[in-house]
Amino acid sequence: MKMQRNTYKAGTNDTDDRLGLFDVASNVLWPSAGEETHPRVQIIVRLPNIKHFPNSSTPIAYFDLRRLRTNMGTSSELNPRTKHYEFLGPLGALFITLGVPATTYALYFTCSESSGGCPPALDTLYPKLVEAVTSEDWWWSLWDQEAAVAYLAWYAYCVLAWLIIPGDWVEGGVMRNGQKKSYKINAFSTFLLTMGLTTGFIYRFGPESFTFIYDHWVGFITASILMSVVQGLLCYLVSFRSGALLALGGNSGNPIYDFFVGRELNPSLGSFDLKSFNELRPGLILWVLADISCACKQYVSRGGNVTDSMWLVLAFQTWYVVDGLYNEPAILTTMDITTDGFGFMLGVGDLAWVPFVYSLQARYLVFNQVELGPIHTAIICFVNLLGYYIFRDANGEKNNFRNGLNPKNLQYMTTESGSKLLTSGWWGRSRHPNYFGDLLMALAWSLPTGAETPITYFYVTYFTVLLIHRQRRDDAHCEKKYGKDWKKYCEIVPSRIIPYIY
Repeated sequence: MKMQRNTYKAGTNDTDDRLGLFDVASNVLWPSAGEETHPRVQIIVRLPNIKHFPNSSTPIAYFDLRRLRTNMGTSSELNPRTKHYEFLGPLGALFITLGVPATTYALYFTCSESSGGCPPALDTLYPKLVEAVTSEDWWWSLWDQEAAVAYLAWYAYCVLAWLIIPGDWVEGGVMRNGQKKSYKINAFSTFLLTMGLTTGFIYRFGPESFTFIYDHWVGFITASILMSVVQGLLCYLVSFRSGALLALGGNSGNPIYDFFVGRELNPSLGSFDLKSFNELRPGLILWVLADISCACKQYVSRGGNVTDSMWLVLAFQTWYVVDGLYNEPAILTTMDITTDGFGFMLGVGDLAWVPFVYSLQARYLVFNQVELGPIHTAIICFVNLLGYYIFRDANGEKNNFRNGLNPKNLQYMTTESGSKLLTSGWWGRSRHPNYFGDLLMALAWSLPTGAETPITYFYVTYFTVLLIHRQRRDDAHCEKKYGKDWKKYCEIVPSRIIPYIY
């Protein structure tokens, strides 16, 4: 049980010895991870100058926060109806719900060995598309039982690793109902275990034994999309239970929109939080495994060596994943965790889009093998390292400042609400400098594929659109939160993402 204490003093005046002072201390007793109890408020009154109360420091009252929560407002006040649509409303949500799986498949069928190029001849695209979608055999070919079983086993392995690998429990922010969730931090340990098993497997059975993911790519896409649909539907249906805390943006009453955006804020099974689990483990680590599978496939096809371009992609993307997993607690302050509900949008993004779209460059290099040479390799490494430095240093400035630290003596402005906004350092150059670093890294991942096709630059193009949308979303939220102070801040820091350009 963890205790948070607040003490208040009262009395006639500091020199009145007849009545003296009395202290009222309120201790919030938060249950430790795994405890079945609920938070309680402990009230202690100390009356030091009244002899009739020799045990006056004994707690005199407890309040169960689970029951106290009901006094904070009715269910409709705690979970108000969503009045503002994003993504162009239900029609936009439906389009993205269908479009994300379609795009994931399309990036494979327009850029693979079996398609005849990347892209194949443009005059053959439409006839092949019509032939495929009108063929029952083609639709059945999307299903691969071996891949489905392998994917289910992989997801079960991730859950088991979360359960048995030790990890610290870290509290998230205070939610609207006054509670905090605790999150188990062991994603990086899960990654290390997975890499150890993978390395041992490849060493024992050879690189040709680990081409399974590459050889069954379409089947893995189908399995991951089905998992996303099942989770999205279950979370949507379960969110109608009594007492569920809903996402402010996912309670519109429109089933298509709410299924896509996510109706419940943090769907959980006991201490297992589905949203934070999916955010880092099954999709992000599988992305690295997919890259390794592509490298093994290239190794086999080349007769025992791997190109410098493949090594760069593998190194850059693995480092990005390692950085995210190692800094797992940082996701607890992101909008995905604090604001968005968990629905099909986050599910398909985490489970299907990340591992099978972000690995496009590695898959392309299997059948279009690019040799860069030392000069181009050095240039691409510089772009990636610069992006990483900006990304990490900017996030470091922000995290230090949030935790009350300011080692660089950065300047800031104080809003009327008392919040402080950085106006120097990276955050004085743009309002989202970490996005700029992210974009430079995304570009570096695509550069090793050369300039023969624009398809391998899909990721950096898509990511640019995503971050601009997120930036506008963040700015709208901050404008609503800070009012005229936000406009003043924007005058001080006019650049949105790219310093002095955008």
